[in-house]
Parts: sequence; structure tokens; C-alpha cells
Amino acid sequence: MASMITPGSPGPGAPVIDLNADLGEGFGRWTLTDDEALLSVVTSANVACGFHAGDPSIMRRVCELAAARRVRIGAQVSYRDLAGFGRRAMDVPAGELADEIAYQIGALEVFARAAGSTVSYVKPHGALYNRTVHDAAQAGAVVSGVLLAAGERGLPVLGLPGSLLLDAAGRAGLPAVPEAFADRAYTPAGTLVPRGEPGAVVEDPDAVVARAVAMATERAVTAADGSRVPVPARSLCLHGDTPGAADLARRVRAALGAAGVRVEAFA
Repeated sequence: MASMITPGSPGPGAPVIDLNADLGEGFGRWTLTDDEALLSVVTSANVACGFHAGDPSIMRRVCELAAARRVRIGAQVSYRDLAGFGRRAMDVPAGELADEIAYQIGALEVFARAAGSTVSYVKPHGALYNRTVHDAAQAGAVVSGVLLAAGERGLPVLGLPGSLLLDAAGRAGLPAVPEAFADRAYTPAGTLVPRGEPGAVVEDPDAVVARAVAMATERAVTAADGSRVPVPARSLCLHGDTPGAADLARRVRAALGAAGVRVEAFA
């Protein structure tokens, strides 16, 4: 029987995008992300694994919520930097970094399996994410950590289009998933404007929604200098620590649907 498509809903040939958000970003009694609300909207959950945020109880709870909603669970790995929320530059030896990546993935996998699910992908966070765009040694260390933790089954790796991280993942036989950020400003080179610079975070909700739709339908975004930059992304990120993130995510998902975009997980 042919599938029923309601008027205005995405058809079989529609653009497809995954919607991910950073979740579990708290520690002890401190809570930053509205995990339950965001998990009702997103298709993939980047779960903090304890190095930039998160603790065992938070990780377990987010995995249980994600599994109940059939949201894909991703390990959001980071430098060991709780005090700086993983956003401070660090120089970690490659072997040590690979071990720390494997450690974080393994810890999350315990809770994902207990919830009846599994870790479906890996995404670096903060300073590590930005470092692996251009640093081959750190990018290779992340991939080595993924291979150490996942073994033969491997895991997809999320990263910036054109990054050395995705290149290293592809060469290692891991699925390389390009990602875009609707709420971050871009340089003309297609990289993210550093958070310390003015305008690095897009705060206008209307602008975030418009950028999300453009990224999904046109595979492009307007950079900080006004130029048009290609962003061939399969996944779209909204930061969970943004004020009003859940409401913004609902608006983005509704706008994507209205634009004829299918929102579904990549993994």
C-alpha cells in the first residue's frame, strides 16, 4: 500500500536532516539543559560523558529518556575540563586523548545498554570539536578512541564539513557525518566564529529558524561577512544550553516540516 502523505508534508524526494542537541549538561544538583523537553523534539541526543559536564546519574537518566522516545544516543566527548565546560584550549598527548575518548564512550554505553539502547555515534564537544577541524594529530586521536571503544562495529563520527576529523574518520572506515549549526556564526572559510568574538552565537530566534531552513534546503548559510558559504550537512545542531532551547527547537522542527524537509536520524 502506498504511504499516505498529508498536504504540505515532506514527500519521498524531500531534503532530509537530522536534528541533534547537546544534552545532559549538568553536574550533581546543577542543571543546564532541559533534557526531557528537548528529547521530545530532536532525533539525536549528544550526551555529555562527564568530562565537560554530566555525571553517572545524569547520563543514566538521559539515556533512559532517549531510549523511551527512540532518540539516537550519541557520546559527546570532550577534553577533561569540567571547570571550563570543555571550551578551553588544551594540549593532550594523542595516546592519552584516544584513551580518554574510549573511556567516555564506554561509560555512556553502559547506561545506553541498560536503557535498552546503544551509543549510535560520537561527536566531540567545544574546544576539542574546533581543534579537530585543523589538527590532524588530535583528529586522529579521536578516531583512534572511537575505534578502541567500538571495535569492529565502528561508530559514525559527527564533525564540521571539510574538517580533518571527518577525513580521518572516513579513512578509518567510519561513517563521517557532516554537521551544521543554526545558532552559530560562520567565517567565510566555513568554520565557526570563535565564541570569544562578537556575534559568534546567533541569539535572534527568528534568525536561527531561518538559518536552519536554509541549511536544510539550500545547503548554505550566510557568513559573518555576508558571503554565502556551502554547508553540506546531514545533521543540524541546536545547543541545549541556549536560553529557551526547547521552544526554539520546536520552532525549528516546525519550520523544517513546513519547508518540506524530512527530519530523521542519520544513524
